[in-house]
Amino acid sequence: MVSIVGQVTATHEERSMSTEIRPFRIDIPQTDLDDLHDRLARVRPTRQLPGEGWSRGVPVTVLEELAGYWHKEYDWRRHEARLNEFPQFTTEIDGQEIHFLHVRSSVPGALPLVLNHGWPNSFVEFAELVGRLTDPAAHGGDPSQAFHVVVPSVPGFGFSAPPRDTGWSAARVAGLWVELMRRLGYDRYGVQGGDFGAYVAPEMAKAAPDEVAGVYITAGLGFPTQDDLPEMTEEEREGYERLMGQDWMNGVDHHGLLRAAPQTFAYGWHDSPVAALAWMTQKFHEFNASDEPLDQVIDRDLFLTNLSLYWFTGTFGSSAWPYYESTGFGWPEGQKAVPTGVYSGPPGIRRLAERTSTIVHWPEDNPGGHHFIAMDQAGHFAADLGAFFAKVR
Repeated sequence: MVSIVGQVTATHEERSMSTEIRPFRIDIPQTDLDDLHDRLARVRPTRQLPGEGWSRGVPVTVLEELAGYWHKEYDWRRHEARLNEFPQFTTEIDGQEIHFLHVRSSVPGALPLVLNHGWPNSFVEFAELVGRLTDPAAHGGDPSQAFHVVVPSVPGFGFSAPPRDTGWSAARVAGLWVELMRRLGYDRYGVQGGDFGAYVAPEMAKAAPDEVAGVYITAGLGFPTQDDLPEMTEEEREGYERLMGQDWMNGVDHHGLLRAAPQTFAYGWHDSPVAALAWMTQKFHEFNASDEPLDQVIDRDLFLTNLSLYWFTGTFGSSAWPYYESTGFGWPEGQKAVPTGVYSGPPGIRRLAERTSTIVHWPEDNPGGHHFIAMDQAGHFAADLGAFFAKVR
């Protein structure tokens, strides 16, 4: 396996003083590919437990088919080459080796934009989105809404080194990205965030309100809690009940699991590709809010590219730190330092979101689907993101 820790050899003092930005290229050793295929060829079959559909977890037939495809048909080298079409770099900030994409647009006046990925995802989350943002005209969009795109990998995810200590938070990650944008020479830029990124993005605005033009949240602002029930309308209560009944609210409690014993489960995810595949399939299935099968919502190869990245970098455990550093679950709260827009308002309630955010963009009719909407609805997502930043740039 690739050893991310082993790539960092400088002392802490040397890392803290370094501002060098170095080109990076993905090149997974062939021995790692061979090892993955060997493990997939020696899978120990699992019995199907009683129960209908997904009631006991990922059905054996689903996982066997997906594992067989990963083993015999999925072509990592082809997708590795595609990812390498994005300019990639590394640099050291706050003692951390950070990996990021930096894709500049050829459109004059393009606005710099930071895309914040979520868990269990990576910069792969935006593979279908980047081109639509840097060159919107090529995809039928408005060229005046072009962006220079920066996609950092959160510490412990992918090719960014894992944190060496505890005490990390979304605010600390936000500080890294603010420094990264300054290092890249940007003094005004937009910020997007979904999932864990929805916590990081507002913190960037708090840290650098004079530099951040606006914050765009995929979803999560204004989501009601039981404390809000007494003041909710009947329609809002119905929306709350639908929210609480969705799979991603009632599936495997990854917050509790990763907060309690991430090391224990990391042994299986790190050593068994089928265990890793089952875990990732479970979560992506639960995050699927459409009525379609997962492979009809998110391209199977895109899903497996994200999974393979976790496997080759050995980051199933290190990517759990946002959860084991937390004390419990809470919805994103936003910020009032700069204007905020969202891709999806409902099931959030605007008046609740406005308690902590200055909302200027709150559509209620954008196409829904998967929690990772950029992988599902890249075209609609790019268009709406452009529409928001046209208001604040």
